[in-house]
Amino acid sequence: MEIAFDLTVAWAVLLAAAVFIYVALDGFDLGVGILYPFFPEKRDRDTMMNSLAPVWDGNETWLILGGGGLFAAFPLAYAILMPALYVPVLAMLLALVFRGVAFEFRWRASRPIYRKLWDGAFFGGSALAAFAQGVILGGILQGVEVEGRAFAGGPWDWATPFVLLTGCALVAGYALLGACWLNIKAEGALQHDSRRIGRWLTLAVLGFVAAVSVATPFLEQAYAATWFEWPTLVLSALMPPLVALLGWALWRALGPSARRDWSAMLWALGLFLAAFAGLGLSIWPYVVPTEVTIWQAATPFYSQIFMFVGAVVLIPIILAYTAYAYWVFRGKTEAEGYH
Repeated sequence: MEIAFDLTVAWAVLLAAAVFIYVALDGFDLGVGILYPFFPEKRDRDTMMNSLAPVWDGNETWLILGGGGLFAAFPLAYAILMPALYVPVLAMLLALVFRGVAFEFRWRASRPIYRKLWDGAFFGGSALAAFAQGVILGGILQGVEVEGRAFAGGPWDWATPFVLLTGCALVAGYALLGACWLNIKAEGALQHDSRRIGRWLTLAVLGFVAAVSVATPFLEQAYAATWFEWPTLVLSALMPPLVALLGWALWRALGPSARRDWSAMLWALGLFLAAFAGLGLSIWPYVVPTEVTIWQAATPFYSQIFMFVGAVVLIPIILAYTAYAYWVFRGKTEAEGYH
């Protein structure tokens, strides 16, 4: 029984890691699309597209791993959460499809008007996908109505002010990651403008983090107990100065005198990791807050063993491929060269 307990926790940590890797990788990918309206020049947009061309489709591997892993390792949670969040999940998937199509068709547009159409689809798909993912996060965090082992609410229960807040927060966060990515890949005016926009987005993201953090304890009594009772009170006291320190470091890394282009991305990911850890601590050990724990939702022990062996083999391969792709296509990006 002790082994099964540990394996269930290992699966929870594995899926949390997959989700964070997806946020880190596809986050800047979607963020570049969100920043599209700030760069109307064709050359700038070509550079932005070219910076994503070698990696954008591989980044979404982690979304499949996270969703598929939830279905395989915690099927009860999947069965409850999917009906509760069908609308934002469907919106996210359609947005990713439109975005992927726009990515390819933009380069085949025979007239400027068609290119503008696909540019709009790329921006719209990126923004909608980011917003929908924030809505999904907020919907899970605020909890769903469960009766027995099934979802008992309505298709629009997720539509609350808190969930809309988390949706907007993730759009701003992804845009910040996109600005940090352009700081790494672009040069000249495009890099300068991405740094300037990134600084404003840093302030916006810090504001959203503060707003979500203040609102979260009021969603469930269990959240308030986690953050304001001993011993987790120590962590809640440390979190605000940590976030402020990360925000200050990110602000400096996006300044005009910063020398290491990649440092801003590291500080931004640190800010995301701190927020991610805080949300994870809030809902632990529930996978459907505050109704179903990870042990209640877990698949049988031998199924976990079988899948875990496969994950141990496949995940290092995916990580190696991802690292190799980023290494091969490192350096600054030009406006020409796609396909």
